[in-house]
Amino acid sequence: MKKIWPRYLAGGSAAIVGVLALAACGGTSSGAGSSPSLNADAKDVTLTITSNSISGGKNATGADWITNYVIPKFEAAEKAKGVNAKVTFQPNGVDDQAYKTKISLDLSTGRGADIVAVDGIWVGELADAGYIKPLEDLVGGSTVQGWDGWKQIKPAVQQITTYNGKLYGIPDGTDGRVIYFNKKLFAQAGLPADWQPKSWDDVLSAAAKLKSLPGVTPLQINAGTAMTEATTTQGFLPLLEGTGQPIYKDGKWQGNSQGVRDVLGLYSKVYGADKLGDPALQQDAKGRDKSFQEFSQDKLGIMIESDYLWRSVINPKSGIDPMKDRDSAVGWAKIPAEAPGKGVSGQDFVSMSGGSGEVINPNTKYPQQAWDLLQFMNSPEAIKARIGANPQISPRDDVNSQVLGSDPLLKFISTEVLPITAYRPSSSDYTQVSTAIQTATGKVASGGSPDQAASDYQKALEGIVGGSDKIFN
Repeated sequence: MKKIWPRYLAGGSAAIVGVLALAACGGTSSGAGSSPSLNADAKDVTLTITSNSISGGKNATGADWITNYVIPKFEAAEKAKGVNAKVTFQPNGVDDQAYKTKISLDLSTGRGADIVAVDGIWVGELADAGYIKPLEDLVGGSTVQGWDGWKQIKPAVQQITTYNGKLYGIPDGTDGRVIYFNKKLFAQAGLPADWQPKSWDDVLSAAAKLKSLPGVTPLQINAGTAMTEATTTQGFLPLLEGTGQPIYKDGKWQGNSQGVRDVLGLYSKVYGADKLGDPALQQDAKGRDKSFQEFSQDKLGIMIESDYLWRSVINPKSGIDPMKDRDSAVGWAKIPAEAPGKGVSGQDFVSMSGGSGEVINPNTKYPQQAWDLLQFMNSPEAIKARIGANPQISPRDDVNSQVLGSDPLLKFISTEVLPITAYRPSSSDYTQVSTAIQTATGKVASGGSPDQAASDYQKALEGIVGGSDKIFN
């Protein structure tokens, strides 16, 4: 299953969801939940894995990895221990929302696979609904804590599958966001090739110098609803982290705060007063794709993006918009806080990451064996087999140190960005909050007042989360 997908794709129709519900497999039904000791000494074990991947279709590489590596290798390892394990894979190849609906229905009825792949953003919603449980409840606290893999997964990265301080699964994929810049354009504008801005003003100052270059858009910070989740994750959220407070804290959402107004004020400078960005691009249904094209064609100077840009878009060998001189022409830097030390937790630099992982079905008949399978899937050997010849950031430091050495950008994110990154809140309200954020940035990018956009955002937020008592300013 290839990880780090674009999030929140449109869901399937009610008819499709109904078909998926009827097709749900029932290999794990055992009532309202499992005891950690249930069938712990079983010698004949049946387990299932499900993910939104299918051979020959969506995320085919991940499906092939489960089928051709995980299952035979795990079964052989169990056989060597005297256990006859039979593992099957339940593939899917649908929109993310349709997959989420399917696994929710399965889990809610005590059915579904023993190991379930999930987007990290779903963990809180599934937990609140009672569909998944903390690992310590399912297999025992000391058992979970005893896995040596946790030492290789940074605490920040563990947040992918953590909710309310409890681990619900093991992260299996992550990414990070940085500021990319075109070194050729920087040289023409008299800017350094080793540029590392220390504040928002530094970014605006560099963009102002790029403004002198004909046919070049100095700066792209995603805004508006047309950019969908890319606006929230690539733009607004990392900037908000740089003002000192996250979007969600202690069960409350950040509303019309000074930080929110500061972020919207930055958007106003970029797309309004300073004319450093292209406001029309933010309203274009294909605006993000066009920004990629402009960057690859030396027509865009600075942009905030994830490692997806480097790996899959401007990759000179296999990119969507290949950039032949990528390795020499593209620079990167950490995203600065609004001012030094003003970021969340007093950080000078910030980032935002996405991620995914696997959880154990609370209704499994074989909780200990499911935990063994989960550990196996996230062992360094298994992860390296999944990554193959295409370097990609994994949650494990030991794997990253081995597979990312030849890729400087991915190594930079693994070592410099992941320790300071944050993750989107795992709450059922998030998708609606994200849309409200996109709307606010879109208003400002179109010439609206930052203060008015912040006020409108506050009103929308109150309607989403159920009142001002769930909001902090």
